[in-house]
Amino acid sequence: MFSNKVAYAIRCLVYLSSRSEPVLIRNISDDTGMPRPFLAKIINTLTRKGFLHSQRGIGGGISLLKKPDQISICDICIALDDPLLDDRCIVGLPDCSAENACAFHAFWSKQKEKIIKFLSKNTIATLAMTNKRAKKDLIKEVKFRNIVSE
Repeated sequence: MFSNKVAYAIRCLVYLSSRSEPVLIRNISDDTGMPRPFLAKIINTLTRKGFLHSQRGIGGGISLLKKPDQISICDICIALDDPLLDDRCIVGLPDCSAENACAFHAFWSKQKEKIIKFLSKNTIATLAMTNKRAKKDLIKEVKFRNIVSE
């Protein structure tokens, strides 16, 4: 649903939300499997837009500038110009608008409104918490499988 740029930005911010010290881009890339050059561009944009702090030198790296509960997923989409928030016609008609609507316009406008509300309510903190629960469930599952297979 999200562009790769937004999906990687969200993953990066969730990753950083669990770190108390600045992290090198190389480490973020290695730990998450995100391509380093693409990640560096995303981090650069997120830094310019006020989501991240970049510190050079010894002990430097990338860290969150805002608290995770202050960064909505919608904010990230806006900062990275995600196509999801575009006003373009869902079927690609160039002249589609409220005044000259295609068959999908009214439906998509309502759905997009709901999506934007949902994305505005959910934050990096929400995803980080979900991520922690998923990791715990995965660990339980692995332990269970090990017990069953013994």
